[in-house]
Amino acid sequence: MLPSPKPSRRLPDYLLLGAKGFAMGSVDLIPGVSGGTIAFITGIYEELIDSLRTLSQPAFLKALMRLRLREALAQLNWRFLLTLALGLVTALFTLAHGIAWLLAHHPVLVWSFFFGLIVASVIAVSRRVERWRPSLWGALLVGLVGAYLLVGLLPTVTPDTLPFVFFSGFIAICAMILPGISGAFLLVLLGKYEFMLVALNQRDWLVIGVFALGALLGIVSFARLLGWLLRRYHNVMIALLTGFMLGSLRRIWPFKDAESENVIPALFTPAGLDLNVIYAALLALSGVALVLLLERISRRPH
Repeated sequence: MLPSPKPSRRLPDYLLLGAKGFAMGSVDLIPGVSGGTIAFITGIYEELIDSLRTLSQPAFLKALMRLRLREALAQLNWRFLLTLALGLVTALFTLAHGIAWLLAHHPVLVWSFFFGLIVASVIAVSRRVERWRPSLWGALLVGLVGAYLLVGLLPTVTPDTLPFVFFSGFIAICAMILPGISGAFLLVLLGKYEFMLVALNQRDWLVIGVFALGALLGIVSFARLLGWLLRRYHNVMIALLTGFMLGSLRRIWPFKDAESENVIPALFTPAGLDLNVIYAALLALSGVALVLLLERISRRPH
């Protein structure tokens, strides 16, 4: 199979692409928010999946095993992947501590921003289907129910062994490239979210390397399947992914504590509405505005 045409980009386009990668890495640190959502609303999702799919193509692997690097790179949309990866990795290493602090000290404000972001993303993504037929509504419902049930699962206690770290990387990366399914949240379910945050902050390269190997194998394997599904059943997959994002709102609802109890009454005082609720509403609107801005930018021609 011939490689897909690579979009022509100039330096400003690559700077913007790096910023999109940084945004993907930022939200991948948040349990409940997916970097795939950012890729989707910024208009690079299908190119990302197609580029990752190339990593498992026979022509690329054959050239790589024969150390014909120039021939291998010719098969690959490597400038796109490298720029995106640099932005993503930069976010993971620079923001891990800050994100953990924000979630610990200002969870309602953080979740409010992302709640607005996801709500607007659902609207933006759903527009990519020109006509919603009953079958597409069915796919949306399947995605919604599946994500809703998934995010309601409780975390488990798991071993900190390297094989399980590898397995966690394999599973989490598959979720990270799906809009609405959070790789960070799957790490929470696997009992490895805080473990990996500590590894990032302490620069534990052995743990990071094993996790990255698992993620690499996972993303190559899953992108091939996802790319095929997007080409073969494009509108159905868009509807399914839209449902995933809708279902994930259960996890992102701001006014719940770790035990999923509704805590919004605590934000009201006898004098009226607490300022935290106002701040939360403003941040949710900021999330909506950011998505609209990103969608507008993504529609601009290169």
